Parts: sequence; structure tokens; C-alpha cells
Amino acid sequence: MKRPLITLATVLLGSFHLALSSFGDVFELRIYTTNEGKLDNLNARFRDHTVGLFKKHGIESVGYWVPTDGEKAKNTLIYIIKHKSRDAAKASWKAFGSDPAWKKVAKESQVDGRILAKRPESTYMKATDYSPNWKNGEADGDDVFELRIYKADKGKLGKLDARFRDHTVKLFDRHGMKSVAYWHPTDEPDSKDNLIYIIKHDSRAAAAKSWKAFIGDPDWKKAAKASGVGRLAKPPASTYMKATDYSDIR
Repeated sequence: MKRPLITLATVLLGSFHLALSSFGDVFELRIYTTNEGKLDNLNARFRDHTVGLFKKHGIESVGYWVPTDGEKAKNTLIYIIKHKSRDAAKASWKAFGSDPAWKKVAKESQVDGRILAKRPESTYMKATDYSPNWKNGEADGDDVFELRIYKADKGKLGKLDARFRDHTVKLFDRHGMKSVAYWHPTDEPDSKDNLIYIIKHDSRAAAAKSWKAFIGDPDWKKAAKASGVGRLAKPPASTYMKATDYSDIR
């Protein structure tokens, strides 16, 4: 029987609290692409085994999502984990990869064919100084998350950060968009110009309404003009996502 990726009934999940401001913590954004028809297998492996093994080896799970649109809805898992440091991440991944329990699960879960179509994509990140501490509220089947990646023009990342810190985050809240977290990649070249963040909407329709109101807000227009950011180097990459049923962030 296929397990749902989200709970259908409204549930209270307020016990999960994610502190994003610890100085030494390193976050890791990972994107997995499966072979055709293997996304359920991947989710089952994470739900029943991988998440527990991560905890065993000092890797803290933050959130797990599946895109809502197009081919990615059928073959992609996006997740974020947290490490105490970059060295801790290296040690944890080494221990995880050599764990006999993981080797057994990896082998048994792929008796009918390989799950992943290619190597996972990995981006190490640090939380920005304006990233909030996230606490779950009420969640239901309509909730959607949005992963957005901005590439600032050369030398403009500081100005982009200032605009988010002083204006954008508050305006998101004004228009019903809940900030989950904001990060910068740690490795060049992306560390010089990329901002990665996740926001939460009450529904896909609510997202469209919120963005329309945000863009039309006179305070946003004033802040955008005064910020000196100018045009981004390229349009923001946006991915709408649903939290899996084993995600801590809902």
C-alpha cells in the first residue's frame, strides 16, 4: 500500500523547534533524483532506516520534501540536514557509509534495481544572521514550502542580504509568507553570490496571492529601489514542495 507523503488530517506539530543561529553549525542541502518509479522506494528507505542512521551518526535531520510540479514530483527528494561543523560532517558521512546496517539496507532496498539515477547533489551552507528560529505550528494537506535560490550580481550579495534583513523578511510576514530559514553556500563560487531560502505558504493559491500582494506593496517597491541591489544575475530559481510524512519541519 502506498504511504502518503503528508498527513491528510490537520495535526499539531508544535513540538519541533529548529535553532538556526548556532555559530559553528553547517547545513547541507541535498537533492536526490531517482530512477523511474523509485521515489516511493527512496522515501520508504529514508522513513524506515536512513533518518535513524543519520541520528546514530550525529547528523541532525531538518526537513524532507518532494517537489509538487512536473517530472520532479515523480523522481526528486530534497532535504536539509545539520552538522556541528564541516569536519563533523566528513566524519559522520564516513561512519554512515561504512555502517553495516546501512550497507544491508542499501543492498536490500535495491534488489529490484538501483534507486538513484545519479549521484546526489550536495551544497554546504551557513545560516545568515537574519535567519529565524523555526517552530512548527499547525500543518495540513494544503501547506506548501518554497525553495528559492537567488544569484546576486557581482559584488551585490551584501546589499541583497541587507534588503532581506531590513525589509524583505518583514514584508514576507506581512503578506502571510512564513520564513523557515535563509542560508549562504560555504564553498566558492556560490558563496560569493548565492542566497538560498525556504518559506512556507498555507496553500499554492495562498502563495500566488501573497506574491502578488508583496510585489504590489509600496514598501517593497521603495525598499527595492533604495537597496542598490539592482537586477539579480539571473531570475530566482523557485521550487514548490510538500513535506514528507517523516519530515521534522512541517
